[in-house]
Amino acid sequence: MFTVTYAQLNGWLTAFLWPFTRVLALIAVAPIVGHRSVPMRVKIGLGAFITLIVAPTLGAMPQTTVFSAEGVWILVNQFMIGIALGFVMQMVFAVVTAAGDLMGLGMGLGFASFFDPQANSSTPALSSWLNMMAMLAFLAFDGHLQMIAALMQTFTSVPISANVLSANGYRLLANWGATVFNAGLLLSLPVVVALLITNLSLGILNRAAPQIGIFQIGFAITMLVGMLLIMAMTPNLIPYFARLIDGGLEQMGRVAAALKPVP
Repeated sequence: MFTVTYAQLNGWLTAFLWPFTRVLALIAVAPIVGHRSVPMRVKIGLGAFITLIVAPTLGAMPQTTVFSAEGVWILVNQFMIGIALGFVMQMVFAVVTAAGDLMGLGMGLGFASFFDPQANSSTPALSSWLNMMAMLAFLAFDGHLQMIAALMQTFTSVPISANVLSANGYRLLANWGATVFNAGLLLSLPVVVALLITNLSLGILNRAAPQIGIFQIGFAITMLVGMLLIMAMTPNLIPYFARLIDGGLEQMGRVAAALKPVP
């Protein structure tokens, strides 16, 4: 007769549940796989599948029960690690969205928006287009696979334990948020500067020849200039997205190493 002891059952639960929590937390926040259009069953199934593959390679788990106070604290630690790592990659796409907002505002396309189910709000059309391009580049460069591989490496740099995570990791994560403004402004800078020069030129022309009616043609001119510049930038967008994705993957490793508890 097949019998299972409490110690064996607890060992199986700890070997699966704690890694599963870290993996599922990343999947819930990460780009593409964490999108609201992906069914919850698919997310849970993907997390369970990845955990079943990686769990046998993690070695011995802490000697504690799953439902004890220490076991629940370990569960919280794994959840926080997964959320932090997924947020790092989500910030890469926030860079693209911020750049689209800046360019669309200068072109006068701030009113043209679509409903984004991911953000649960209206998003400017230009931001939606750039975000779609970034997602396609993310999939083309196997960014989703590299992201999962980076997550698997964190089990080595940050082993499963009940120790309190280092605050350096959260500080590094907060500093990573500054890239939204830096990289987003850098991406939109050619269009923003060109539109600024265009608006200044139209203002000078309006003062020199008021009879032209700048307010009637200004919107069309700024939109035309913006569209032409975006067309000129398009060949360089994919390499820029590739650098952003590589930077996000490297930042995942740095954040994980900084979260490692100090002995």
